[in-house]
Amino acid sequence: MADSRASAASAGFAEGVPCWLEAQLSDVEAGKRFYGELFGWTFEAAHATSTWAYSEGLAVAALVPKRDGRMPTVWTVHFATHDAAGTVRRIREAGGQVITTPVPVGPYGTMALAADPEGAVFGLWEGAEHAGFERRYEPGTFCRVELYSRDPEAVAPFYEDVPLGGLGEEGAGTPGAAADDVGTEDFGRSAVRDVFAAEMPPHFLVHFAVEDCETVLGTVIGLGGRIQVAPFDTSYGVVAVVTDNQGASFAVLQR
Repeated sequence: MADSRASAASAGFAEGVPCWLEAQLSDVEAGKRFYGELFGWTFEAAHATSTWAYSEGLAVAALVPKRDGRMPTVWTVHFATHDAAGTVRRIREAGGQVITTPVPVGPYGTMALAADPEGAVFGLWEGAEHAGFERRYEPGTFCRVELYSRDPEAVAPFYEDVPLGGLGEEGAGTPGAAADDVGTEDFGRSAVRDVFAAEMPPHFLVHFAVEDCETVLGTVIGLGGRIQVAPFDTSYGVVAVVTDNQGASFAVLQR
């Protein structure tokens, strides 16, 4: 496993692409049971209180305890940056909010937490020994993240100034977009009202690949989770939105 980790870290990720996921949970042990059963993940303690999840021996995500019970229970996507301090500066200049300034995470890299002008929260990761995902696009691993915003056109200039995954491109990842449009692979941008109730706040929704959406939904319910949005068709596959047994929302995607 050590060799594969070193190989992935040396390869790195392009600027602005999704490179890592973290779930902030009240009960990490309960999270390990839920996601271990759902996706077949195994787990290993990593830096401080962080627990890394593995799929077939390769790192795919992290589960971390909430530092404050008032914090939301969420999945957070991290975008790769080659200069965390510079990206944070551009976020502020573009009208975004910096929640956590860049901070070293042991020998693994540097992280920061920010939000766009509408309040959608995301992470930044400047990798060192740990570049990010060692496995993705396979069943039970990251395959896409969608930005749900109040007004996709209004927020687009922010992502032009702070390029994350092509989200500033017109039409990026919108439902029905052609397969070769910007954003239809790793990332996309949609209006909240396209899928959720109008009062849902802007947010990034992490998608995990699955082979059979209906089967996975049955497992989610059996594990104490719930279906938030029933399966619906998109240009990139069948998607359903669920919450785990602690309330963290995520999507499952059957290509």
